[in-house]
Amino acid sequence: MFFAPPRIIETEVFARLPDALNQAAEDNEWVLGQPIGMPARSLLEGPSFDRDGNLWCVDVVNGRVFRVAPEGALAVIAEYDGWPNGLKIHRDGRIFIADYKHGIMLLDPVNGHVTPYLVRAGLERFKAVNDLFFARNGDLYFTDQGMTGLHDPTGRLFRVCADGAVTCLLDNVPSPNGLVMNLEETALYLAVTRANAVWRVPLLRDGSVGKVGNFVQLSGGGGPDGLALDAQGRLLIAHFGLGCVWLVSALGEPVYRIVSCGSTHTTNLAFGGADGRTLYITDSGDASILTARLDVPGKQMFSHG
Repeated sequence: MFFAPPRIIETEVFARLPDALNQAAEDNEWVLGQPIGMPARSLLEGPSFDRDGNLWCVDVVNGRVFRVAPEGALAVIAEYDGWPNGLKIHRDGRIFIADYKHGIMLLDPVNGHVTPYLVRAGLERFKAVNDLFFARNGDLYFTDQGMTGLHDPTGRLFRVCADGAVTCLLDNVPSPNGLVMNLEETALYLAVTRANAVWRVPLLRDGSVGKVGNFVQLSGGGGPDGLALDAQGRLLIAHFGLGCVWLVSALGEPVYRIVSCGSTHTTNLAFGGADGRTLYITDSGDASILTARLDVPGKQMFSHG
């Protein structure tokens, strides 16, 4: 199957982590537990905008949460004993963190305190959670990745309903990562990093899932990381290890290739700007946040819940 070559879109640097904060020690526990070649001094993830136009993101390696002002000034809001891997802002202002070390956490944006929200499903601890997404009805979906991969396809996808009920929807995923819902919110797109694919996960009327399949099969790099959706239902895929973001149509046809001006370690995505058409990309290898201008705004500027 062949498609027309996707149009190339260039990026530019919006903000960069100061050298003083890009400083994980050689004996950092996170770094020592990851495959050789992963970013070793910092790892930016989880970009998400608040209603004042500030961009929030996390640094997994150093246990930090940053707030980046609209002009690019960066401030450390929290630094704690954790590995914050994903971040989303609830419409009521609460900041949720997918913490690889602890579980789903809450961040107080005023005092920087980080407290547990969900650290186990029943009596069972998570492998190591990775990313999260809020549906319009308030349901929270998140991925439990751990060190899974093709050698151990036991990563999980969870849902937390608005009433607090926790359900494991999938338990056979080789490295579940970023996730987002389609426009109708009848299915999830799930980045499956070590399979180098994005799965489509249809939701059934009883709340379970069925007929899960590949939506996009990638090649090269390390695999898909963060996902986002634009207002036309087109899917954006941060391709970690290849230094780009793919934009594919709602039918899965490649439309744009957004190329990093930094490193190959493009990790995650968020739409922002006054018109919602600026794409912000965390580049972990370059410890920077990149931007690109697109023709369509993002699906939503803020999480539901």
